[in-house]
Amino acid sequence: MRALPPRERMSEGASKMRDTYARVPGAPLYRREFGYYCLEQWKEQGMPQDVPYAALFQFDPPGKHALGGLGWCEAAFAPAFEERVLEDRGAHEVVQDKAGRHVLFFKGRRNGFMPEYLQHPVRDERTWRRDVEWRLEPDSPGRFDGLAKRCAAAQAAAAQGLIITQHVVGGYMYLRSLMGPEAVLYMFYDRPGLVHACMQAWLALADAVTARHQQAVTLDELFFGEDICYNNGPLISPAMMREFLFPYYRQLIANVKRRQIDGDRHLFVQIDTDGFAVPVIPVYQEIGMDVMSPFEVASGCDVVEIGRQYPELVMTGGIDKRILARSQDEIDRELERILPVMRARGGYIPTCDHGVPAEVPYANYLHYRKRCVELGG
Repeated sequence: MRALPPRERMSEGASKMRDTYARVPGAPLYRREFGYYCLEQWKEQGMPQDVPYAALFQFDPPGKHALGGLGWCEAAFAPAFEERVLEDRGAHEVVQDKAGRHVLFFKGRRNGFMPEYLQHPVRDERTWRRDVEWRLEPDSPGRFDGLAKRCAAAQAAAAQGLIITQHVVGGYMYLRSLMGPEAVLYMFYDRPGLVHACMQAWLALADAVTARHQQAVTLDELFFGEDICYNNGPLISPAMMREFLFPYYRQLIANVKRRQIDGDRHLFVQIDTDGFAVPVIPVYQEIGMDVMSPFEVASGCDVVEIGRQYPELVMTGGIDKRILARSQDEIDRELERILPVMRARGGYIPTCDHGVPAEVPYANYLHYRKRCVELGG
């Protein structure tokens, strides 16, 4: 499909999402959530099990359609590493995961806690070439299995006006998954050539996958899962971002724009990072970032203040998940502080600043969603 369908042919969710991305002042706020870590607890607290979340929480119909194939928290290996138990440590076991990491788990339990990573697959040039580089080849067997079905679904979504978004593991998140959060910091200094080799493979794969998707549809958004910040700011300097990440981001973005079926379509660039993200906003704007998420409140992100400082930025998140675990009066005060201001501004989707934790009572969450509807229009 070359041009966007006229508004009267767009789905309800698509038109509402596109108003958000256009930063229409006063437009009703799109209703969705980040995710959940609380569903087992809510089941015990009486949450119906036969009602879809969209109906239960008054969510909007989909406004986006996501294309994958390029990883998110880890690299898009084809084939993935074999998942297998490497060592029995009594109450614990060491497991090789699909990303090639050696991970210490509780025996028989893989979810619901932060695991301990003991080793990552890229430790030097030898392990990069032997174990990893070939898994990132664009023509790896199975890389494009199901492509026709994925493209047909994307074309159907585009016909309704949905934003077609390509998910991509961000450069920093990708490097961290290959080398580990501490080791990668040394690699920038000790083995810069290896870091660039890893990023060249990232670009080649991202370029190949997006090119195949673009034969079928125009992409509206590149959405990078980055997680480059912690509670006090970025984990690497702006200079390192410009040296090791941005050349590859710029090339990918330029290639995607050049290949678009609809050459007049704006390509949104979204960066997703936890932590205190404010210092990196102007840095990522250098590569064309115009959407950001999820603005973690515990790290000092205030969407009202950030929205004033960066009126051109589309924003998602910024609702303090900790407040949802407190009282409904506190929920009211927080939403009344944020939602009217951000609705008047435009370009904002209220969600929790991460997945809803188990500490949030079901009744509180229902109240939160009710107030989002009342204040968001």
